Amino acid sequence: MPQQNNKPVRPKKQTKSRFRRITDWMHLWLGMVSGIIVFVVAVTGCLFAFQVEITNWIDRDKLYVETTETSHALPLTVIQKNAQAALAPGRQIDAITTYADKNRAWEAITYKAGNPKGLFYFDTIAYYDLLLINPYTGKVVSIEDYKYNFFNIVKAVHWSLLLNDTYGQQIVGYSTLIFVVLLITGMIMWWPKKWNKANRDKSFKIKWNAKFKRVNYDLHNVAGFYALLITLVLSLTGLVWAFEWFQKGVYIVASQSTTPLEYKNMTSDSTQTAIPNDPLELAFRETKRLIPNAIRYSISPAQGNTGVIYATAYHGKEIYYDFDGLQFDRYTGKLLYRKNNAEKNAGEKLIGMNYDIHVGAILGLPGKILAFLGSLIAASLPVTGFLIWLGKKKKPKKQGKNRQTVQNQ
Repeated sequence: MPQQNNKPVRPKKQTKSRFRRITDWMHLWLGMVSGIIVFVVAVTGCLFAFQVEITNWIDRDKLYVETTETSHALPLTVIQKNAQAALAPGRQIDAITTYADKNRAWEAITYKAGNPKGLFYFDTIAYYDLLLINPYTGKVVSIEDYKYNFFNIVKAVHWSLLLNDTYGQQIVGYSTLIFVVLLITGMIMWWPKKWNKANRDKSFKIKWNAKFKRVNYDLHNVAGFYALLITLVLSLTGLVWAFEWFQKGVYIVASQSTTPLEYKNMTSDSTQTAIPNDPLELAFRETKRLIPNAIRYSISPAQGNTGVIYATAYHGKEIYYDFDGLQFDRYTGKLLYRKNNAEKNAGEKLIGMNYDIHVGAILGLPGKILAFLGSLIAASLPVTGFLIWLGKKKKPKKQGKNRQTVQNQ
């Protein structure tokens, strides 16, 4: 009788450490949980990166006006009056922005919050209008319902998935926090075991002439490594807005102090008699006298009996962190408070820079290009990662062969 000996198939020896297996598991399933949201947030980040340049190109005829060397801007109160007259009844001008660039139209906005418990972004805004005014003729060039502005909607999707901030920002925030973990675990997985030439080529080069699966893997692995620093900065600056505890932590680390951000709100003396000259115009002129080299000024009329006139002087063309803030009495135009950017501590400056860092404007056009590319690669990572996982799921299992030894008796 022939005798058959079946040797048991030994399982392959596990080559990965427990730490690495846990890292791989976290990277896979956290990516699955947050992938769609990360993709949406990253894509909208790409769209928003050049919103200033695109808007200036599309709306150039509205944003810029003709001028001569003898052109002089009308008083701010005239601009305010004309803008107010162009609004629907019951709406008030909330702020007017003027520019040092003589060819730039001035802007005015009116805004009112909607239902604070509304589910969607559109429910939380009653109205939001942007007006463009020729400062030399006082003519209102354009009125836009900014609530439905394309880039404003893109920003709302990026910020809170077009939901109420109460819900949407938390979803985006936690997804971003997970993405930070994914970046760290991805770096661990990327790290070569040996730094020989073959591993360096796999880690730093995309093999474009390979099959799709290999190219996709390289796009996930290699491109993710090159964009690591940029995507990490974009994620961390996003977390500053999402979580108050994170913002406080950044402030404490930067300022080396637990003293909270200083922000004073002054009040106007309602017992004062209003002066004949318009205090808003006086506040505007005084702001320009004190800070003559600002690129743009924003003036907000006082709200309520004790409210003050807020004036902000920005020193950068597109950046927002470098500004001086002033407050004036609404009845007399007297300067009540001034805080210069130079007086802020490191924590205040860093928190103030957060938006400009997040959109790349802090470095000008090169920074915007980096933010765009970083967002683009961040958007690709959930896609390429899913395709890697899908490819492994569809991979046919190898059929083990039983070795047989036949002995003749």
